[in-house]
Amino acid sequence: MMGDRPSPPRAMSSAATTSPSVDKVDGFSRKSVRKAKQKRSQSSSQFRSQGKPIELTPLPLLKAVRQGGDGRNAAGQKPDRSTTRQCLPENRFLVPPQAERPPCCLPEGGAYVPVFVGVFMDVPAPEQPELFLKKLQQCCTVFDFMDTLSDLKMKEYKRSTLNELVDYVTVSRGYLTEQAYPEVVKMLVYEFFIRFLESQEFQPSIAKKYIDQKFVLQLLELFDSEDPRERDYLKTVLHRIYGKFLGLRAFIRKQINNIFLRFVYETEHFNGVAELLEILGSIINGFALPLKAEHKQFLVKVLIPLHTVRSLSLFHAQLAYCIVQFLEKDPTLTEPVIRGLLKFWPKTCSQKEVMFLGELEEILDVIEPTQFVKIQEPLFKQISRCVSSPHFQVAERALYYWNNEYIMSLIEENSSVILPIMFASLYRISKEHWNPAIVALVYNVLKAFMEMNSTLFDELTATYKSDRQREKKKEKEREELWKKLEDLELKRGLRSDGIIPT
Repeated sequence: MMGDRPSPPRAMSSAATTSPSVDKVDGFSRKSVRKAKQKRSQSSSQFRSQGKPIELTPLPLLKAVRQGGDGRNAAGQKPDRSTTRQCLPENRFLVPPQAERPPCCLPEGGAYVPVFVGVFMDVPAPEQPELFLKKLQQCCTVFDFMDTLSDLKMKEYKRSTLNELVDYVTVSRGYLTEQAYPEVVKMLVYEFFIRFLESQEFQPSIAKKYIDQKFVLQLLELFDSEDPRERDYLKTVLHRIYGKFLGLRAFIRKQINNIFLRFVYETEHFNGVAELLEILGSIINGFALPLKAEHKQFLVKVLIPLHTVRSLSLFHAQLAYCIVQFLEKDPTLTEPVIRGLLKFWPKTCSQKEVMFLGELEEILDVIEPTQFVKIQEPLFKQISRCVSSPHFQVAERALYYWNNEYIMSLIEENSSVILPIMFASLYRISKEHWNPAIVALVYNVLKAFMEMNSTLFDELTATYKSDRQREKKKEKEREELWKKLEDLELKRGLRSDGIIPT
């Protein structure tokens, strides 16, 4: 798939080669996406031709494919004959409409196959950079893709030119002059732009004049696109820019920080959160030690509050990965992270509770024993509440912690603290929970605790039973007291009615 999208206004900008009768939009204009949507909703495309078709002047191929009379190219390969195809540069093929089959196609077994006649010569090497620029300018032309019938030939010509440019920039050398940089940035077709950034001839010292802070800001705005394919291309583009432009790294992190803060505290709507978190995951992995104060602040002030939004399920996997990356870099951050999760623990959304429990298990998988001791009490108080949850998925997810060998080793080392916290909830659930699967899991946990510390387990069992007996006795006394009060009230009521009780 090319970066040239079906509705390309944000992927391309205008060029002088476009007919004056066609509206052109700068790919990074300040016009909001909402305005564009409003225009489309008024039964019209965002881009309308003024009645005249767009005409692009065909240009020679940068690298022509040399063909013989039997259809073989210079490498001796024959084109695929399985379907109707028209030869394009660098062995790319296109299925043309019935009416547009080239006259060189001859029937064979009911299907059309290409037969190429003659030899096409390459454009001389000194002329290729200039031709490359002209093709870049042509590809800045914006077409109306909402109208599927307009400018079909020119759209197809542009598509084939983009394919040619992608192949050319991948394999060619000496084409990338300083004049090409602004044209490439102006065009901004994602797949081509990625190949451009990855090219061996790419020079950041020249490109930084055009790929600057303003460019990055406008690129980040595009992450709000509703098309996941576009967001995926943008993710790759931004990652390449972060890797090649050292001077933009702090700025990129700061702007992502601002986007997340707006998302959490103002809008709660941004489509590209998952993709930005994916980029951050690789960035965090490359942080030098010791971590800077700004990185720690980003974790506590931005990433932890991201757990509070309603749409957490859309990006939770990427967010959890970033959290774990931070803890692997600096284990001392474990306590503030877990306390932050406990602070924002969901009260009424069972689905989010399950996600929080899953993330906690990932954290516990990498936690150091010294850090575990610091947070074991508040952590297992919350796990105890989850085990007691009437929602069986929450209880089940919490009980699955005891299937994790590393977590079990931590619990065993600290059983004298954890067992008293968990015992009452586990014992009560084993007698009262409505779901038999949960009861079975609880019995397994109780058995594991008994094997860890049988003496403490017996003491807690005796204490629990005596406490239950006292509770039952108090409950019985309370019921008897209420019964006496009801009887007394009844007697007073009878006296007020003039009836003397016998």
